[in-house]
Amino acid sequence: MTTAPADAPATHARPAGGPVALEIAVTAPAGALVARDAGADRVELCTGLELGGLTPSQALVETVHETGIPAHALVRCRPGGFVHDPDEVALMEREVRTVLRSGAAGVVVGALRPDRTLDEDTLRRFVDAARSVSAVAEVTLHRAVDHAVDPVAAAAALAALGFTRVLTSGGAASARAGSATIARMVEAAGPVQVMAGAGVTPGDVPVLVAAGVAAVHLSAKRSSGGGHDGVPMGTGDDGSAHFVTDAGVVAAARAALDA
Repeated sequence: MTTAPADAPATHARPAGGPVALEIAVTAPAGALVARDAGADRVELCTGLELGGLTPSQALVETVHETGIPAHALVRCRPGGFVHDPDEVALMEREVRTVLRSGAAGVVVGALRPDRTLDEDTLRRFVDAARSVSAVAEVTLHRAVDHAVDPVAAAAALAALGFTRVLTSGGAASARAGSATIARMVEAAGPVQVMAGAGVTPGDVPVLVAAGVAAVHLSAKRSSGGGHDGVPMGTGDDGSAHFVTDAGVVAAARAALDA
């Protein structure tokens, strides 16, 4: 993979009246195609969406890259909290480099200290790993920020760490409920883009745009309609159908942004 020029990528918050991007969380190439064709600007790619998302495989990243829509790969080595031990950090550094070499346009990472402040040392390692592959790789802080003791202060620290954007619900159960905090994060983040996500529906788009976000993020998912009634395959397996990307929801979100 050809390494981009040495200058770090510029990051820009949304200018007043500027376009707001649409990002769709997907778990499969089919979902990336649906998102692309229904008007998304990019996708966040992961596996285990029902667990909050986990790192996708190299083959999955490569295949989604072939669809042509920019894909930002989540790098999260396990479900659960965001305090990581040294072995987990080293693994995720390698995953950052792997997904970018496999065609991802960016990575989505996060880490906290036990006191629920940003683990800045770990985050710098992730940013450095990304930029060692491509100087224009985009780096997003995931919703670990919503578990931080002060999401607004966390947003204010991201420019110095080299981040492109932050995905947040404003520390609330949904982005709509956290919209007032999201607006404060937009003010605090400076050049770092703030992207609203968590429980977002097309009907929430006007409220989130009014908060000043640079992007909205939603899973736009529906049940595939095909589960199983057999022996459970793990503690998280109740036989339910898996989720797929709903073209109608993506298109409705696109229309809401374009209105």
